[in-house]
Amino acid sequence: MLHRAVLLAVLLSLYGCASAPVAREPDETGADPMLAATNVPHEVVQEAFLTAATPDENIDSPAAWTAPDGSTWLLATSKATDRLMIYDGDTGADMKRFGGKGRGDGQFDRPNGIFVFEDLVFVVERDNHRVQVLSLPGLESVGVFGAEELKQPYGLWLRETGQGEVEVMVSDAYMAGKDGNDDDIVPPLSDLNARIKRYAVKRVGKSVETRYLGAFGDITDAGAIRIPESLWGDPAQDRLLIAEEDTVTGTAVREYDMAGQFRGRTIGLGLFKAQAEGIALWACPDGSGYWLATDQFKDRSIFHVYDRKTLQHIGAFSGKTVGNTDGVWLHTGATKRFPNGVFYAVHDDMAVGAFDWRDIASALSLRKSCDVPAGGDQTAER
Repeated sequence: MLHRAVLLAVLLSLYGCASAPVAREPDETGADPMLAATNVPHEVVQEAFLTAATPDENIDSPAAWTAPDGSTWLLATSKATDRLMIYDGDTGADMKRFGGKGRGDGQFDRPNGIFVFEDLVFVVERDNHRVQVLSLPGLESVGVFGAEELKQPYGLWLRETGQGEVEVMVSDAYMAGKDGNDDDIVPPLSDLNARIKRYAVKRVGKSVETRYLGAFGDITDAGAIRIPESLWGDPAQDRLLIAEEDTVTGTAVREYDMAGQFRGRTIGLGLFKAQAEGIALWACPDGSGYWLATDQFKDRSIFHVYDRKTLQHIGAFSGKTVGNTDGVWLHTGATKRFPNGVFYAVHDDMAVGAFDWRDIASALSLRKSCDVPAGGDQTAER
């Protein structure tokens, strides 16, 4: 009887551990939509590489940087270990890790969004409620901003505005408390007017100076962003696309202008079946190009492609492996391995996959470079 009692106690303990509620982020619904269970039309593109799997990291978002020696660094945020993962952008080989948990320079607390501009890398820290700026290649911290305004920041996008300044837009997924299941409660529409915070950032010597420029967010049923994270802008088209991750009201991508006004259009409503996530832009000087937007299926993510000017849906592709994608980054510059650029996508919280732009373009009959129309001869063909 003693042995049976001990066994019963162990089983109950294991059951209790397995059934204990787990705190989820606002975009985590608990369900795992599977691409295999849908009929979304798409092409399959083989990944050029996958970085080594690191299940303990909880990788969220990637960004790439071209070093002075011509090599490409692939950086990614690790939410679980509060650091940056750094890989070779051409091979996916591990290069190094940087950071650790804390509030000091070069430390992070739940790093999420990441953006590279020139030799600066901007890292959003959800639980430090700030953005930290580091200088490449040494990764010296040159400043932080946003702690007074940001409540629960996730993603960011920036643009150069002249006179040495950049404007940084940060998505802020502040919530209205928790429900009985420890899930976040989305605020009422009237409180969604500060979903995106804006900052002016200027490099001054070995540090940066910042100014808070205010916030925006639509509060209509059609234009509000209930669960924000990924965003990307196209100043030439006066367009800002923001992923709406709320599956209750319908996950899709909202179109705003650069001033922060909803333009009345939602892209992909009904087409996105899992959850709208990372956004990227392939842009040519003549105004043409393509938008890429992620649908986060658990087994294999779908990447929808839209015309840059008209936002008409062109097609979609998936990898053979990459799934459950949060952040993405489109590196349009030539690298040693990818002469026409490379699209990076996080895989299942533990790795980053790379897609050669030539392979994507071939699969969907897109342009491989801005110099040649779709389907034209390519000097960069393999």
